Amino acid sequence: MNDDLLRQVRKEYKRSGLEEINTPLRPIDLFQEWLEAAVAADIVEPNGMAVATATPDGHPSVRIVLLKGYDEAGFVFFTNYLSRKGQEIAANPHAAATFWWTALERQVRIEGKIEKLAAAESDAYFQSRPRGSRLGAWASPQSDVISDREMLEEKLTALHLQYGEEIPIPRPDHWGGYRLKPQVIEFWQGRPNRLHDRLQFRRTQNGEWQRVRLAP
Repeated sequence: MNDDLLRQVRKEYKRSGLEEINTPLRPIDLFQEWLEAAVAADIVEPNGMAVATATPDGHPSVRIVLLKGYDEAGFVFFTNYLSRKGQEIAANPHAAATFWWTALERQVRIEGKIEKLAAAESDAYFQSRPRGSRLGAWASPQSDVISDREMLEEKLTALHLQYGEEIPIPRPDHWGGYRLKPQVIEFWQGRPNRLHDRLQFRRTQNGEWQRVRLAP
């Protein structure tokens, strides 16, 4: 194990703090503030989030997806329903997500139930995608074993010929959106001496948010 290399990348966090007096009562408002700050800081893919799912017997898996919408109801992303994550969500509709904005020394963690978007919402987003991305959703049997990349390229070429530049491309039945409906949202701000700030919002039975501070 290369301990020396890892020691060289150690960093002291001292950019900012997170105090309750400056924190909105609704976590979605604080999330919007932090996301806007990440965009303003020119962070690459500020909407990139790690989404963790689990198999029915509890084995975890995680991958990066792109956040495509958010509001009080939850956090939205799109994918292939037949992919590994789609199959895991179908069997166990709970998930967690994490945003990590290095330049701001901030992290957001989300836990909750996950559900499919209505077909109309998925249709609307699908048609907003670049044409090549729409064809790609048809071309890729996501998470399946394939012989080589050439198979994908050949399938994409055939789809280009089928639809040309003008024929509308319908959304595949196997592709669409999910909404992660948060039960817990935690905001983490790096601080000196590893005494980081952690504010957790947990939804109560009456739908309100309870805020607590956690030890780092």
